[in-house]
Amino acid sequence: MRKKQSVVGLTVSYLLLIVISVIAIYPVLWITLASFRPGTALYSPHFLPDHFSLVHYKELFTTSTFPYGTWYLNTLKIATFSMILSTFLVTLGMYSLSRFRFKGRQTALTLMLVLGMFPSFMSLTAIYIILMQINLLDTHTAIVLVYSCGAVLGGFIVKGFFDTIPRSLDEAARIDGAGHMKIFTRIILPLSRPMLTYVALTSFVGPWMDFIFARLVLRTKEKWTVAVGMWDLVSRYQDSNFTLFAAGAVLIAIPITLLFFFLQRFLVQGLTSGANKG
Repeated sequence: MRKKQSVVGLTVSYLLLIVISVIAIYPVLWITLASFRPGTALYSPHFLPDHFSLVHYKELFTTSTFPYGTWYLNTLKIATFSMILSTFLVTLGMYSLSRFRFKGRQTALTLMLVLGMFPSFMSLTAIYIILMQINLLDTHTAIVLVYSCGAVLGGFIVKGFFDTIPRSLDEAARIDGAGHMKIFTRIILPLSRPMLTYVALTSFVGPWMDFIFARLVLRTKEKWTVAVGMWDLVSRYQDSNFTLFAAGAVLIAIPITLLFFFLQRFLVQGLTSGANKG
């Protein structure tokens, strides 16, 4: 009887996983197939295209009124620099808050927690005015700085991770003559690969997919990101090329997918494997 119940439970679990997989995979498969479908219509009576065509991918990089290649490079540049700067600021800032005790530390933590509770778009007006006053409006530098500095407010998970690393490792390193920076680079960072991977991924995906802030700051069409440009493509009622939009969406997913596959091996590594002496 117990064996029969376990078989039924296992069957239900697999059926549920299959349903969830279909729900997750179907939209991706549909948008990918739509990118190879000739024409501009969103709807098609057939799931598979009558014949596969690369005309939409070619059109993305050859149409003068739709500088997709420029937008793609702009987004890649912004996301890459934001990822590097965000990871640097978050790890250094959260390490200091985790390991050091100084006046105002608790106040800083409380302030960061309170600010992090508010939606980011509430600060758009203030950020816009500040960028306009310092002549950084309509620049990629402004986008990178705001994304990177804003990432620090969400660094509590990194601080919590640093808190779990035994302080005995720091003390052993100090006995051997190591300073704070050497402890950080030689001990903390190697043990924090999974967390650094998480921070890098989220810091890249956020700017890559963001639309609201990029649409507010970037005014020149040549400086737009892919999200703003793709919105402009389908927002024009008289020229809504949804199959072209599908091709652009497929290309948008490629860097995120490659970055995930490249970094995922660090997520399964041991955190403190071989860290203790002896």
